[in-house]
Amino acid sequence: MSKESEYAFVEHILDLLSSMGDVTVKRMFGGYGLFQEGRMFGLTSDSRLYLKTDAENRPAFAARGMEPFHFERKDKTVTTSYYEAPEEALEDEAEMMRWAESGRRAALRAAREKAGKGK
Repeated sequence: MSKESEYAFVEHILDLLSSMGDVTVKRMFGGYGLFQEGRMFGLTSDSRLYLKTDAENRPAFAARGMEPFHFERKDKTVTTSYYEAPEEALEDEAEMMRWAESGRRAALRAAREKAGKGK
């Protein structure tokens, strides 16, 4: 996939997320990370959107049969906590907001947990 077509996908996602407020994009993993208030809540790869999950919201993704983002590192597969967003989230702003907000809240919980461990 070309960088141009991947970024066109990101622009589509940003359009759907316009009511979420300030979402920033950073190139990573051969795709793009989606951030709000410095916390990564989503990523794109090969024109697929993956959203942050944890024990609280992961069951909703799993119930839909969504798979986690994974990549190869040093001859092993690394599976992340980011799960693919359902297809309807890519087509409907309200659905996108529902799923993206779930990912944003998971990122916030992870940041709070990390901050609590640092004390």
